[in-house]
Amino acid sequence: MSLDLHIRFRPDQGERMEEEKRVKRRIVLVPVPAQGHVTPIMQLGKALHSKGFSITVVQTQYNRVTSSKDFSDFHFLTIPGSLTESDLKNLGPLQFLMKLNQICEATFKQCLGQLLKEQGDHDEVVCVVYDEYMHFSKAAAIEFQIPSVVFSTTSATAFLCRSVLAKVNAEKFLIDMKDVEMQDKLFPGLHPLRYKDLPTSAFGPIESMLRVYSETVNTGTASAVIINSASCLESLSLARLQQELQVPVYPIGPLHIAASAPSSLLEEDRSCIEWLNMQKPRSVIYISLGSLALMETKDALEMAWGLSNSNQPFLWVIRPGSIPPSEWTESLPEEFSKLVSERGYIVKWAPQMEVLRHPAVGGFWSHCGWNSTLESIGEGVPMICRPFTGDQKVNARYLESTWRNGVQMEGELEKEAVERAVKRLLVDEVGAEMRKSVVDLKEKLEASVKSGGSSCSSLDNFVNSLKTKNFMQQ
Repeated sequence: MSLDLHIRFRPDQGERMEEEKRVKRRIVLVPVPAQGHVTPIMQLGKALHSKGFSITVVQTQYNRVTSSKDFSDFHFLTIPGSLTESDLKNLGPLQFLMKLNQICEATFKQCLGQLLKEQGDHDEVVCVVYDEYMHFSKAAAIEFQIPSVVFSTTSATAFLCRSVLAKVNAEKFLIDMKDVEMQDKLFPGLHPLRYKDLPTSAFGPIESMLRVYSETVNTGTASAVIINSASCLESLSLARLQQELQVPVYPIGPLHIAASAPSSLLEEDRSCIEWLNMQKPRSVIYISLGSLALMETKDALEMAWGLSNSNQPFLWVIRPGSIPPSEWTESLPEEFSKLVSERGYIVKWAPQMEVLRHPAVGGFWSHCGWNSTLESIGEGVPMICRPFTGDQKVNARYLESTWRNGVQMEGELEKEAVERAVKRLLVDEVGAEMRKSVVDLKEKLEASVKSGGSSCSSLDNFVNSLKTKNFMQQ
């Protein structure tokens, strides 16, 4: 049974509002079954729930969010017959997404149809908000004449890149991307991004990636696009996106500040907090490469050497299976254990927000996923950028060249470069300048989600738009 809350109205709106008060206004969320996508859409759910909406989360069988105390008022449904963890391993993330969209269209229609059948007269589904990569959702929304909204869990700039790449001449683009001399050249119309910064995928051929992008940026019948970003970060990209998409664009982030909602799909090891408590202020480099990135054993050893030689303490998240063929660190060379034992602390997964706000943490070595990027800026922590795939490369370039609170690690990983990067961030004057820059940006982000701020106003505008006739007809 769903534990739904009634929407709140001002008492001076009369008897008509009293009647509407008894009608629950429900929003259906459809997340991608991956940590980096689940986290922001659940935060969006918390933000919308705080505005009085009931929330239903429709999940696949893989990577489901449990109905914890943080989401006890949410209703969870599972799409039957969807893909499993073994499918992800066999197909890889890109093909997994493509197949997921093929097989879920019909079953999601059944799922949504059943929800509408059971809702009755006092539980109105006002819209379906789907992750841009779960575009199968729009067919059901069209069939049942429910407004749909695209939710982008990446930056506005990355969305803009996908929009541009969806329109390129695929044959010429393939040739350009294979040309070594082109890699450092600026891509036309996307300054400061170079060809090598474009959000290409490490999980499949460029042809498949372009097909996926053409689907994700095709807003089609969607009534709006919500982006987990803020105008103080990406005003130019947001303005251009608003022009291109022809539907309202609502930047309402960072959602982790506006509506904190813990939703880790991996078990967090909190022992690292006790270890951080014993370290000096701003002395620790925190290393986490996200929930998908992989690393070769030789790179792990080079990192370990560089970190050890930097003479700085480090907290290193090594996800099980992230250094194949090792299951974890047990099968890595003995040399690795010796290098990390003196100054390092290794966990399988960490409570990242708590780590980043800890006074001992002075820098974040990251894959630069959008959630990690926003969280690091939001806590005033400068970054070492080592992107792995997709939009991470866009974010890394912006951190270094536009926001100026990050340093990129490009090319082969070598212990000397690792040592230099860590010292640059934690010891040198340039690190202090980056810290000042990121703290200024942190203050702007915090202001954006407060009452009167741009993101707060954008969320209010979206909520108000759900009540208008024009929105319902788009």
